[in-house]
Amino acid sequence: MHALATPSSSLSQSGTRRRLMGRLWLSVGLWAGLSLLSSSEAFAAPAEARCSALVASGNPQYPPYLWRDPADENRLIGANADLMQLLAQELGIAIELRYVGPWGRVQEEAKAGRIDLIAGAFWTQARTEYMDYFIPAFHQTRSVIWVDAKSQLSYSRWSDLVGQQGVTVINNSFGEAFDRYAKQSLKISRVASLEQAIQMLQRGRADYLIYEDSPGQAFLAKLDISNVKMLAPAVANEALHLTLSHKSPCNTGDLRGRIARALHKLGGASLLPELLEKNIQRWRQQNQAAK
Repeated sequence: MHALATPSSSLSQSGTRRRLMGRLWLSVGLWAGLSLLSSSEAFAAPAEARCSALVASGNPQYPPYLWRDPADENRLIGANADLMQLLAQELGIAIELRYVGPWGRVQEEAKAGRIDLIAGAFWTQARTEYMDYFIPAFHQTRSVIWVDAKSQLSYSRWSDLVGQQGVTVINNSFGEAFDRYAKQSLKISRVASLEQAIQMLQRGRADYLIYEDSPGQAFLAKLDISNVKMLAPAVANEALHLTLSHKSPCNTGDLRGRIARALHKLGGASLLPELLEKNIQRWRQQNQAAK
């Protein structure tokens, strides 16, 4: 036979249960609070504590802005690379300029977050979906039309290119406005490299080439080509920006602010002409030594 519980014993058991549950909830609350504190401390930690180095890349066929180092082909050199080293000094964070493949591959690597920075990109709406742009831009560039020296192509406006066969490098942009016009109205083939595009122009497989002026001149000099000329006016004048991948583990508000302030302090737009002149000479000397 079971003994009947007295009111006092029932109250005692109920009180014990309440005390045990209270201790349990206190423990859970303390654990949750400590977890939140730990997370907030980690989130608030300085960017350099969570990001000790940055990996940057860019268009490797872009002298005097960027090109592969003949002494180490996994590394990029040029005016943009020099600017990144000055930026690294301002930030106190190492920036490695790494060759990851052709320009199209560079953009894919940034989209996936496998590189942090692109050292030189034009603004397009599509690219803002996977990377942040820093202002101010560090340089203004001119994209131009290149033709065979014997070409009779008369060019003064975009519509003069209608019906002609153009060529450029894959995944190149020449600004949002021209890209939209080209997609709607022009015939432009896209190939893997600038050298291939120049060869197509020389062999008559394209009527014109679209590329930027300084890199175009640099490659023509390297290939010792004198029968290709540049036409005026420019197709587009576009700003060259530093960008940061959305998926970069280093992409925090703190670091974005520090990069923007450092770029402003460096005055990239006024600094780059000096770096460009230095790297034009570097490119020439390198190619003379290779001959």
